[in-house]
Amino acid sequence: MSTRRELSHAPYLAAVAGRKPTRVPVWFMRQAGRSLPEYRALRAQHNMLAACFDPELVCEITLQPVRRHDVDAAILFSDIVVPLLGAGVDLDIVPNVGPVIASPVRAATDVGALGPLELRRVQPVSDAVTLLVAALGDVPLIGFAGAPFTLASYLIEGGPSRHHARTKAMMSADPNSWHALMEKLTDITVGFLRVQLDAGVDAIQIFDSWAGALSLADYRQYVQPHSARIFSALAEHGVPMTHFGVGTAELLGAMSEAGATVIGVDWRTALVDAAARVRPGTALQGNLDPVVVLAGWPVVERAARAVVDDGRRAVDAGATGHVFNLGHGVLPDTDPGVLTDLVSLVHSL
Repeated sequence: MSTRRELSHAPYLAAVAGRKPTRVPVWFMRQAGRSLPEYRALRAQHNMLAACFDPELVCEITLQPVRRHDVDAAILFSDIVVPLLGAGVDLDIVPNVGPVIASPVRAATDVGALGPLELRRVQPVSDAVTLLVAALGDVPLIGFAGAPFTLASYLIEGGPSRHHARTKAMMSADPNSWHALMEKLTDITVGFLRVQLDAGVDAIQIFDSWAGALSLADYRQYVQPHSARIFSALAEHGVPMTHFGVGTAELLGAMSEAGATVIGVDWRTALVDAAARVRPGTALQGNLDPVVVLAGWPVVERAARAVVDDGRRAVDAGATGHVFNLGHGVLPDTDPGVLTDLVSLVHSL
């Protein structure tokens, strides 16, 4: 097991722990990727999944936005389906489509065939974290994984889905198979995050990207217990743990109860309102609408100031701290120069 770096002074780690950071910390979901010309130049030569398993390439891509934007945290370059590959699932990431599963999980026999995470398959991820910890200096590194519900949705639908119809149908019609699948995916997720933690990441984030498709009742019954097991299993590492989903306004309280120390908030919910929904002692992350960054600097500046002010009100209302982020990932058409200026503005506030 790696000895974790002492970075308590870093603005990101200070804010999420309830200490006063030296500046408002900021990083962006999908900061490493499609908006950066230096990333596109590398990707022109490398397949997406191959890139995720090349430690030197992962290291370089993860560092690109840190060098360019001066963000307060790096997030490991990977994909939420990487641990599925580590469990032997036959899949591919198809350009302009997303992850496509060769043999979707539709019945109890399919669930039974899903194997455990094989650590040797994800060793390159551990190696990449080791390289990054050495290269990042005082900048914290966030590891991540997809939450079991979102992974289950890809496995059952066979790829990205708008309505998650087959997923919800299995959940309701065959709850035994559903929970068996979620148990396996929870084990895979815990194992994948432990690989990153043991290699030295300073924080983790769970992306439950599609949880917003669920009612609160269904979330509590079919999803929350499995997410809670992840946070419970990893709490001993003592790092900040963020839980994020899109369209989750009605779920924020239940997501917080699952055990995360930080809740990511999308742009639909004011941070001060989110502070009233989550458990006491929870930090908040968010939540500038990613589309705003395309609207020209005067709009960006006005909206960013409003988010920082809202974050301060949220802290006054009981949130542990606030990390500035977008309410979802950076859009591909985003001007990197605007992101750099946005980071500088937030730091100045």
